[in-house]
This record gives sequence, structure tokens and C-alpha cells, in this order.
Amino acid sequence: MGKLRGAPAFAAALALAAVLGAGGWAADTQTAVTGPPPGAADFTADAAQGPRPPDPATAAPAEVAAFFAALPPAQQDALALRHPLTVGNLDGAPIRLRYRANALALAAERTRELARATDPALTPQDHEAARTRAERYRTLLDGHRQILAFDPRGRGQVAEVYGELADAARISVIVPGSDIDLLDFDRAEDPYGTPAGMARALYEATGHRTAVIAWAGYTTPVGLGPDAATERLAAAGAPRLTRLLDGLAATARPQSPATVFCHSYGSVVCGLARPTPAEASGVVVLGSPGMGVDSAADLDPGVPLWATERNGSDWIGDVPNVRLFGLGHGADPTDPGFGARPLPATGSHGHTGYFAPGTASLAAYAALALGPGRA
Repeated sequence: MGKLRGAPAFAAALALAAVLGAGGWAADTQTAVTGPPPGAADFTADAAQGPRPPDPATAAPAEVAAFFAALPPAQQDALALRHPLTVGNLDGAPIRLRYRANALALAAERTRELARATDPALTPQDHEAARTRAERYRTLLDGHRQILAFDPRGRGQVAEVYGELADAARISVIVPGSDIDLLDFDRAEDPYGTPAGMARALYEATGHRTAVIAWAGYTTPVGLGPDAATERLAAAGAPRLTRLLDGLAATARPQSPATVFCHSYGSVVCGLARPTPAEASGVVVLGSPGMGVDSAADLDPGVPLWATERNGSDWIGDVPNVRLFGLGHGADPTDPGFGARPLPATGSHGHTGYFAPGTASLAAYAALALGPGRA
């Protein structure tokens, strides 16, 4: 179903409101985190050891890549040391430099949260929240984790890389749906419902022959409510996804652009981002409530679109596919009339089971991630 009119449309809108909570279920309305992290202005003004750095708020990733390519390694490292939060989130900066910068930023934020955890001026609830964040930062610093982005603002954002991104022949990006943030980036009780779990499963399924990015890089809806029923947060997240993809094209330089896997509300982000052939070699949606468009014809025809068949226990099938009065995300991508190429989902269960090992969906995803002739 696409745009509807008249009484059927009104009934569908009411049904959508009931399902997604706009009819009165309690849910937080989120403020989208946009733009570069605090400190970007200081980074741009830092010309102490060389040319003036590009403005993270306006410079294209290709401009950022050109700036760093002209700097000696020592000057690159010095900028990361002085401005870790900015460099670590700067699409177009060298990948390994971003890993080092984010490790520095995580360590600094962990120290800050540990201090907050014992600050007598704060409440016990504040102390507990600080301890929780400090522990999350510790886990992200463990071992040899490759953190491509880290932003502590709001509920927090993070991106992690599995595999060797700098020289990977093929790259995949996982774009998650609702209820994902810094703390819920990875959950042991729901291993394939988080971007980290999806990315690990795909990386394993490809035999470690690709690089996979778990990208929690936009403000997601919380719960089933107005944010999940509208495109506001997706519209704020779409430019961030585009910058990520442009940054990969400028720094990773794989044989082909990334394959983008979009789960649930993340498929709305992908639909509004409308990746070009220079940014993506394909887009895959799963558990999708719609993509914010009426058909695949509204997207770039040079980027193949695949839609995963919905399994019978995925609750997203109860969401009406409408766009009306600012509610809903449009036509069902699994409908043959939408124009997406179908992918099987045999063996998957529930809304978050499409990346589970042994499923037909994961096998199909791995084949697409590997590319023609490599599955």
C-alpha cells in the first residue's frame, strides 16, 4: 500500500497510530543529534603545525581526505591527540587515525564518567548512570576493537568495524532501527537484534573475507511512539549515513561501494538517504515498515534494492503501510509491486532474527556482501 485517500486512508492512519503508539502510548520524543561533536571549532582553528584544518560541519569527506593526505603522519597524530573527539568522527580522515582518536576519546570520557559516579553534588541515579556509561566505555576499549565513530552526546552514538576496512575488497554497513544507542549497540540477550550482533554474524558468514561496519550513527526512536511513526529522526539520520558512505569512498577505496543493510526503522533512513551508485553497490531492507517512498522507482535506479521476505512472527507485518498526516513510512518493500528484488527468510524468527546463523536470509546477505563470483 502507498498513499491512500478517503475513509480507508483515515482508518489505516488510526490503525498505524494504535500500532506505533501515536494514539497515546507513552514514549520519549528524541532530540536528534546532528553535526560534528563539540570541539569542531577548535579543530578548525588549529593551524599551529600546518595548514588550517577543514571545517567538520561543511567540508566534504573527499576534502577531509585530501587535507590529511597532505600531512606527515606526525602532524596527523598530533591533531588526533589534541582533538580526539573531532578526528574520531571525521568522515574522510584516515581510518586507523580514527581508531586511535576514538580510543583517546573513549578513555577521556570514561575518566569523566568515573568522576561523575562519585560526585557528591549528583543524585544516586546520576551516579548509577555514570557507572553504566563508564563500563560501556571500558568494554569499547577492550582488546583490539576498531571504533570508527564515537559521540557521547545524547544517548550516545558509535560505529565499530569488523575486518580490515582500510584494504577490504568489499564493505558492508549495518543501519539499525529503533532502540539502538551507545548502551544498546550490543546486547547479549538479543544478539542478532543489534548492529554489533548483525555485523559479527555477517562477518562470520562471509568467512572474514569482507569488512562490516556496525553503524549506530544516528538518533533512533525509543519504543513504539510518535518518533517511530514519523520520518523526523530518519530525515536527520540520512545525511549522516550519506557522509559515512562518502567517507568510505574517500578512504577505504574497496573494489565496489558498500552494500547497505537496513533493519526496521533503519530502512526509512536508507530510503531518505537515497544512496547513489558512487555510495552503495546495493541496499537490502529487512523487517521494514517502509522506506519513506512509494516504490523502488523513487530511489536511484543505479543501486539495486533487495527486500527480505517477512517471516510470519515479525510484528512489523501489523504496521499499516501508509503515509498520511505525517504518519507512516509508505509502501511495503516486500510487495511485488514495490519493485525490490526478493530475498528469502526461511528459518528466521521474529523481528530481529534475520541475521541468525543457519537462516536463508543470512546466507543471502553473505552472498551479496561478498559480491558476484565470490560467494
